[in-house]
Amino acid sequence: MIDLYTWGTPNGRKVSVMLEEVGLPYTVHQVNIGKGEQHDPAFLKISPNNRIPAIVDHDGPDGKPISVFETGAILVYLAEKTGSDLLPREGRRRVATFEWLMWQMGGVGPMFGQAHHFLFEPKEVVPYGQKRYHDETKRLYMVMNDRRLNANDYLAGDFYSIADIAVYPWVSRHERHQVDLAEFPNVKRWFETIGKRDAVQRGMAVPFLN
Repeated sequence: MIDLYTWGTPNGRKVSVMLEEVGLPYTVHQVNIGKGEQHDPAFLKISPNNRIPAIVDHDGPDGKPISVFETGAILVYLAEKTGSDLLPREGRRRVATFEWLMWQMGGVGPMFGQAHHFLFEPKEVVPYGQKRYHDETKRLYMVMNDRRLNANDYLAGDFYSIADIAVYPWVSRHERHQVDLAEFPNVKRWFETIGKRDAVQRGMAVPFLN
């Protein structure tokens, strides 16, 4: 059994989608980041960077419980635990999966998150911040649209992978980033295709919040 500590954010939903895709049973523990529950000492023992999501696998690699934080690490861990094809075991496909997973971790997550912060119901209007992060967010959409999904069905190539799982929940908030997917038809096609997956629909509903 997996304990999933999460909240209704793109990062949180990466892991619930992954758990649904690989079919592992899990228990959801809501960590209300609006109330500061991510700073609770008990949660910090699992996620020392006080960020959701995190998991505890009660059947770790050595048969003992193990906690894992950071979504990229969690996705890789769950793929390897289950032997899932969502992370190829070797070769160019594995390299491509890691490339686009790291692209999400280093670019999409931080930049889309800042666009959300400055553009969606901001506490203070900061034109410089709004332009900077909106421009970079649209550049990343362009990279997906023009340089990857123009010739590939999915981010890692012709197969669905943990790279797609990592990016999809962020693109699901495109309206909050003031991005019209009609401007990026290849991204729109990819987004609609992934959104039809039953496991994605179930995972995106965890926890039942916004």
